[in-house]
Amino acid sequence: MKKAEIYKLTDLIEDVKKLDLLISAHRQNDPSDFMISQYEAKMTKLVGTLIDELASPPVQSPDSYLLIKKILNKYYPFTPEDALIADSDISKLAAVI
Repeated sequence: MKKAEIYKLTDLIEDVKKLDLLISAHRQNDPSDFMISQYEAKMTKLVGTLIDELASPPVQSPDSYLLIKKILNKYYPFTPEDALIADSDISKLAAVI
């Protein structure tokens, strides 16, 4: 990996951390939905950019995918109620394929 790619990833990670702190501060001090929703939209875009960079060919590796998983677990934790497809539907689909 080139130094430029490392710096870009480092900057993106730092931006995500800063934005996460801003969101937390707004939730504590002023729980108005407007500002929080604006910051969350920016966070979604920033995390998406970070994931795209980690999955890009010059960077992609088992470690980068593990980092993607950690990022998703931290900022978008999964609960079974959030599932778009039930496990039983996946097993039915797998049986057809």
